[in-house]
Amino acid sequence: MMRLFVAIPLPEELRDRLAQMSGALDNARWVDPENMHLTLRFLGELDGREAADLDSALATIRVPAFQMELVGLGTFETGRKINALWVGVEAPEELARLQVKVENAAQRAGQPPEGRKFRPHVTLARFKGAPGPKLGDFLSEFSLFRSGLILVDRFVLYSSKLTEKGPIYREEAVYPLDVFGLRAQSK
Repeated sequence: MMRLFVAIPLPEELRDRLAQMSGALDNARWVDPENMHLTLRFLGELDGREAADLDSALATIRVPAFQMELVGLGTFETGRKINALWVGVEAPEELARLQVKVENAAQRAGQPPEGRKFRPHVTLARFKGAPGPKLGDFLSEFSLFRSGLILVDRFVLYSSKLTEKGPIYREEAVYPLDVFGLRAQSK
C-alpha cells in the first residue's frame, strides 16, 4: 500500500521565500520547504494495482503549460479552531481545468469522487493548538505577499510516508504539460 497524492511542485527559490516567512507562532509546525506543493488531489492508501491504474489514467492528461501566482495568506478552521496557515493561489482557468482532469482520471482509475471543493493553496504550517496572539500580526505582515508568475509545466504523483518528524514525500511519476501550448497562447 502506498499513500498517494497528485500535486504541482513549486520552484526551489519560491519554496525558500515561503520558508523565510516561518516565524514564532505558538503551536505551529512549519512545512519543510522541500515538501511545499499545491495539491490537486489527495488519494490516500492505494495498493499496487490501484496505483498503476491511477498512473495510467494520469498519463493520458493533455493540458497546456500555464502560469499562476501565489497571493496573500489565510487560515483553515474547523469550528473556531485554526488548523492551518496557507498562502493562496491566484488561480487561472487552466489550473481549474487541470484539477478537473486529475479528478476525472482518479475516478476513471476506480477512486471515489473527492468530497471537498477544490481550494487551491500551499500549506505553510499546521497548528496543534491555538496559534496565539501573534497570528494577527503575522497575517498583517505578509498579507500582501505575491510570488510573481510561476510556470506550471508539470504535475507529479507523490507518495507520502508519515514519520514522527513529519511526512517524507517521494516523486513516483512526473507528467509534463505541453509547453508549446503555452507559447501559442502567449502570441
